[in-house]
Amino acid sequence: MKTVSILLTALFPGALAFSAQSAAPASSNKVAPFEIDSEKAFAESVFPIKPDDLINRAKEVLGPDINIGISDGGRCIADDFEFCAPVVGPIGKDAYLEALEGFKLQDNFDITQNMFGFTVSPVQPYRVYFFSHQTAKQVQPFLGVQPDDTKELILPPQCHHLDFDEEGKVKEFGFYTVDRRYGNTGGLGGAFGYFYGVGKPIPIPECQPYKPSFRFRTLQFINKVFSKKKKED
Repeated sequence: MKTVSILLTALFPGALAFSAQSAAPASSNKVAPFEIDSEKAFAESVFPIKPDDLINRAKEVLGPDINIGISDGGRCIADDFEFCAPVVGPIGKDAYLEALEGFKLQDNFDITQNMFGFTVSPVQPYRVYFFSHQTAKQVQPFLGVQPDDTKELILPPQCHHLDFDEEGKVKEFGFYTVDRRYGNTGGLGGAFGYFYGVGKPIPIPECQPYKPSFRFRTLQFINKVFSKKKKED
């Protein structure tokens, strides 16, 4: 092998250098024109908790010993906390804890969170974003439905966020469905997905799978008519 290297160097002086350059990984710090310079943003941030530490705090808060206030009696939650989801909230600390205690989802379902993609927003350096691909199997009677009467629930992927104050307490928690066509809960996330999944959706439009309004369907129909006529002309 050494002889081959010497021969290559003699015949093609730039060959080995070129090979080494090609093998070197591309810089991961290059910022695209459409991308935020995260390193610069975090360097200029005055928020005292650094991104890696904030992500670790988020994972701690999500863990079984705290569980976003359920397991620690709400000690991880700031007094001015708000929960805000697509159709619920903002609601305060006490209402949030009471709602979770009333649902008892974790008592009635074996839930696999499947979380991933933890990142800190360079625009809101106090906020941790992450995704979940929840699946759940009913293990106790829920809303009058027996476990044997339900299949495994597959919720749509959801994007969650946790906002923290300077002491590491949670100021805001929320989530939004990012792909309503995935899963078997009608595109609904959160508790609404569980209600729908066991066949007991709350009878209001917000707790049903998305359906375009009559006006929107009418506009779509008119657009199709005009588009067809334009092609014919």
